[in-house]
Amino acid sequence: MASYDNREGFIWMDGALVPWRDATTHVLSHALHYASSVFEGERCYNGKIFKGHEHSVRLLESGALLDMPIPWTAEQIDEAKDAVLKANNLTEAYVRAVAWRGAGEDMGVAARRNPVRLAIAAWEWGAYYGDAKTQGAKLDIAKWKRPSPETIPTAAKAAGLYMICTMSKHAAEEKGCSDALFFDWRGYVAEATGANVFFVKDGEVHTPVPDAILNGITRQTVIQMLHDMGITVHERHIMPDELSSFQQCWLTGTAAEVTPVGQIGEWHFQVGQLTRDVAAAYEKLVRS
Repeated sequence: MASYDNREGFIWMDGALVPWRDATTHVLSHALHYASSVFEGERCYNGKIFKGHEHSVRLLESGALLDMPIPWTAEQIDEAKDAVLKANNLTEAYVRAVAWRGAGEDMGVAARRNPVRLAIAAWEWGAYYGDAKTQGAKLDIAKWKRPSPETIPTAAKAAGLYMICTMSKHAAEEKGCSDALFFDWRGYVAEATGANVFFVKDGEVHTPVPDAILNGITRQTVIQMLHDMGITVHERHIMPDELSSFQQCWLTGTAAEVTPVGQIGEWHFQVGQLTRDVAAAYEKLVRS
């Protein structure tokens, strides 16, 4: 696979489609120095982005939380994503929209005079966790903690929040794991580096309350699916010592979709029937 900066195709950038290799930004862009950037990850199935408008709305909300108003409407962002898919002749794709403070008159912490820029790219991307999608992922326990919402806007899908994710995923991969599970600053189970987590106990589902983590769009979708299936869902604080009592586990996210988990640290889980049913139902839903 070619490097992401050296491919054929087109990327939508600040209102126009440009050749892939020309979609660049200056080294003194504010986002590169101060993490003033928000983004969305979306998947296109059979030519249609699943919940694309919801992702566009969340992008704008993330920008607002970072005091970085994005100068496009959700409808304009929707149209731009469709244009990118069409220009690149893609019907099965991952879509990445990213907004950031660019280079301008300010080069310090404050950046109100710098323009907010927006780019949208799309490419073919298979299962995020590879074979783990069917066999069950193996997760490490991250040494970092998800921070308090009093310290950072945890409801934003902001680039700066992923710094500890990158470090934790690198450490996990060095141990032969697919990903890492975070606890939060209070010690509760939080999420993986780019996915929400669900557990099954005696036919009921338990998942962390999103009071310090991103309330993922896929997470919300799966919870509604479970309700429709008549499955009881407990959104609550989960302590690490409870992990031994759960029989099944899975991750949800746009990239992860619904991925079963076979192991977290010393704890093991079955790739059970409910996990398989949820994964199958989600696959059917996104392609409906």
